[in-house]
Amino acid sequence: MSSAGISSSADVVVIGGGLIGTSISWRLQQADINVVVVVGERSAAASGVAAGMLAPITETTFTEQRLLQLNLASLSRYADFVAELELASDLPTGLRRTPNLSVAYDADDAARLDTFADFLARAGHPGEQLTSTECRRHEPLLAPTIRSGLLVAGDWSCDNRLLWQALIEAAHRTGVQDRFGFVHRVTSANGRVTGVELADGQTINAGSVVVANGAWARQIGGLPDLPVRPVKGQIIRLDPGRMPAPSLTIRAYSRGSEIYLVPREGGREVVLGATVEELGFDHRVTAGAVYELLRDGRTVLPMITEYALAETSVGWRPGTPDNAPILGRCDLDGLVLATGHYRNGVLLTPVTADVISHLIITGELDSIATPFTLDRFALTGERTR
Repeated sequence: MSSAGISSSADVVVIGGGLIGTSISWRLQQADINVVVVVGERSAAASGVAAGMLAPITETTFTEQRLLQLNLASLSRYADFVAELELASDLPTGLRRTPNLSVAYDADDAARLDTFADFLARAGHPGEQLTSTECRRHEPLLAPTIRSGLLVAGDWSCDNRLLWQALIEAAHRTGVQDRFGFVHRVTSANGRVTGVELADGQTINAGSVVVANGAWARQIGGLPDLPVRPVKGQIIRLDPGRMPAPSLTIRAYSRGSEIYLVPREGGREVVLGATVEELGFDHRVTAGAVYELLRDGRTVLPMITEYALAETSVGWRPGTPDNAPILGRCDLDGLVLATGHYRNGVLLTPVTADVISHLIITGELDSIATPFTLDRFALTGERTR
């Protein structure tokens, strides 16, 4: 039987069932707002591929000062967010409040790390600079050839897959409805959203629609031009088995390349990543990428050669021209944007959920999010297809 023409309704439709979409729906349903999430294909979402670094300081760059403030605001909410979520779902989230250690392999890498440490100090976020010996005192599994390091105590990590499962469970317990399928277009009349039409012809009527489907945001009809593109990342998951695992999250400069190693609680897994490739929705795991990640990982942490290769995977970060998310309303009344989180989707989950749900409930955009509306690209001439 064809489903074309079948319609239902909700107060809010959230497009995307990843961390961002699920957390927004949970917050809205907590406020007794009826939410339907069109989940798309969860197995393809970046939420399940990411490493789970919560590292606004360690991961910042010289050109992302406004984004750093948003990232720090989200990290400041993480402990309370996780405590509430674990209570609501009865599931763990894998939050680890251990420091992040950046290390440098050779002299050029060490000079680069020194420059970064100086930048952080001038920005008011100094780390603790370490010698080679001091690095190995913090993390004994590091290679003795490591030149120097930078310890940032305030940066954490979490198990993004556990976090995601806890969010899905909490959302379901509050009454969020999942709709499996894909949104073909957002429908509107007289400049106002009326709902969504799915690829199978079904429609969901709603007064508000939230676009939270990450790298796929531009594939939906009826939207304003969104400067969001997929940025491919390949990532490896390693199983230490009976072998010792690192205790800290390690970010490494290795012969000019950058990698990270993120351990899970109890040493059951180490995540090694990640490539950054402008190849669109290329789903291939390539031999070259796996080789380079393992090569650079072994240079920093020789023990990984004894680990089992548990999983290789590909994800697509939702990139924007300034690497920052797109949050808030746009010209189409009732349409709310929560996409373009690039490499910070896990980190920005709490603040995005709070900001977007508050906007829908009260009509007001929190000042922390005002620099990240879609209008910033129109003003700079970057809003082009």
